[in-house]
Amino acid sequence: MSVSTLKVLVTGGTSGLGLAMASALAAAGATVTLTGRSAARAAEVAAGLPGAAGIGMDVREESSVARAVDQAWSRLGGIDMLVNNAGIGMRTVNPRFMSHPQGFWEVPPSGFRAVIETNLTGYFLVAREITPRMLAAGGGRIVNISVSQSTMHRAGFVPYGPSRAGSEALSKIMAADLRDTSVTVNLLLPGGATVTGMLPPGTVPSEGQQYLEPAVMGPPIVWLASDEAVGVHDERIIAAEFQRWLRDRNSRR
Repeated sequence: MSVSTLKVLVTGGTSGLGLAMASALAAAGATVTLTGRSAARAAEVAAGLPGAAGIGMDVREESSVARAVDQAWSRLGGIDMLVNNAGIGMRTVNPRFMSHPQGFWEVPPSGFRAVIETNLTGYFLVAREITPRMLAAGGGRIVNISVSQSTMHRAGFVPYGPSRAGSEALSKIMAADLRDTSVTVNLLLPGGATVTGMLPPGTVPSEGQQYLEPAVMGPPIVWLASDEAVGVHDERIIAAEFQRWLRDRNSRR
C-alpha cells in the first residue's frame, strides 16, 4: 500500500505539528481526515488541503472519540494510520511559563487535569477506539507524537512534562501489547522547541538556540506512511535527526 492510497486520521490537525503532518501527508497523496475540538474549524482547515476532511473530536470525552472515529472510519472506508497528536501545552496553566516558571504546588488542579486528560487520556481513548478496528481489518499503523525527554522533567513544566512522559510510556506499552500483530506503533517527536501555538507570543530563542519549524515533521510522517515503513515497530524517531536515523537504519539492513 503506497502513501497515495493510505487513509489517515490526524488528531489535533488544525494547527501546529498536526497541521504540518496533515499537510505533508495530503501533499503526498494520502486521504486525510483531521480533527479539532471545533468541527467548523476542522472543516475550514481541511478545505485548504487536497482531498482532506475535517471533523470535530474532543479527545477527552469517550463518547466524542467514539462518534468521531466511527464517522471517520465510515467516511474513509477504514483507517490505515492514526496520528495521535492532539494536545495542549503549558500556556493553559501558566501563560508566562517560559519566562516565569511556577512550582508544581502553584498549578491549579483543574489545569493539571485538563492537560493530563488531553495529552495522555486522549491518546489512550483514541487508540483504544481505533485499534480493535485495525486488528479486525487486517492491520494499521499508529504514530504517537511526543517531545524531547528533557521537557518531561524540566522545572516549571507540571503538568505538561508528566503528561508527555505518560503518553510516551503508554506508547511503549501499546507497542509491547501489539507486538506480533498486524498493527504497528511508533513514536515521533520534533527534537527541540518548535514554533507552534504552544509557545507564548513573542518568545525568542536564547543565544545559541534555534526553534524548529513544524514542517520538520513532514518527511518522517510521510515515510512512516510509506511502503518502506511496513513492519517498522516500536521506534522512537526524532524528526530533526530523521535523515541520519534513516541512513543508519538502511546501512544496518
